Amino acid sequence: MKKLERLKHGDSIGIFSPSCPISNFNTYVKAKKYLENKGYKIVEGNLTGKSDYYRSGSIKERADELNDLIRNPAVKCIMATIGGMNSNSLLPYIDYESFIQNPKIVIGYSDVTAILLGIHAQTGIPTFYGPPAAEEFWEYPSIADKIFGNFEDLLVKELTVPYEISNKEWKTVNNGSARGRLIGGNVETIQGFWGSQYMPNINEGDILFIEDVGNASTLERNLSFLKVNGIFDKISGMILSKHELYDDQGTGRKPYDLLLEVLDNEKLPIIADFHSSHNRPLVLPIGCFIEMDSTRKKITILEDYFG
Repeated sequence: MKKLERLKHGDSIGIFSPSCPISNFNTYVKAKKYLENKGYKIVEGNLTGKSDYYRSGSIKERADELNDLIRNPAVKCIMATIGGMNSNSLLPYIDYESFIQNPKIVIGYSDVTAILLGIHAQTGIPTFYGPPAAEEFWEYPSIADKIFGNFEDLLVKELTVPYEISNKEWKTVNNGSARGRLIGGNVETIQGFWGSQYMPNINEGDILFIEDVGNASTLERNLSFLKVNGIFDKISGMILSKHELYDDQGTGRKPYDLLLEVLDNEKLPIIADFHSSHNRPLVLPIGCFIEMDSTRKKITILEDYFG
């Protein structure tokens, strides 16, 4: 695994919008000011604040925005503004060779799963599931401080492995522990490039992280998508996000209840109600080896991704 360069105070963070335009620009402005007050310089992609109806720009414009930040040696971290529905459109046009020559932290959530997994599949370099630059948690200082503290712990400070993350609010669904490569993201987004060269193979022993939004019927469909593709027969454990705007559609069933039904008695270790993506996002290193202990509600990063 090619090592990344740790982010330092005073470094430049590049901002890109691979799918939706920024819907609440005031929130973005607050996030930008927050990051600047923490000692970082912000390099705005050329689509920041722009829109083309449902997207920030054309496919070519969005790819060019990302590639400009990849090729800019002054930019040490690239952070998405928000998610959306169309990040997968960029995958054939990303300059993966330049990224290999000048690897840097790339971080985002939700629909940005396509970018994170595409870069990892094409380069073998880890990417990071974590906070975007235009989500509403920046409006609340106490929440922003907690999220940003995790961001700095994993991407700025000296990372001593093994590095443990735990939270008593997480839920143990199935007891047990597992070690493996962390892979995954937003399941609905993954379906938009499944089977392509931009989707990493899910291998025997991997630990699958998944998050989603929406109602029970959509979640069942997305979990069953993984089931019929044999993913649950390969992985050694699962981390299930605390779902945003979840509607149980009158069933009284939690997301992990649907997961257990789809699993059909497979006894994988499972942590549920994990804070990620739309719900106070924590940073997760995609493509790195971790250990999960669902009984103790603990995740341990086993691999230092910095050189």
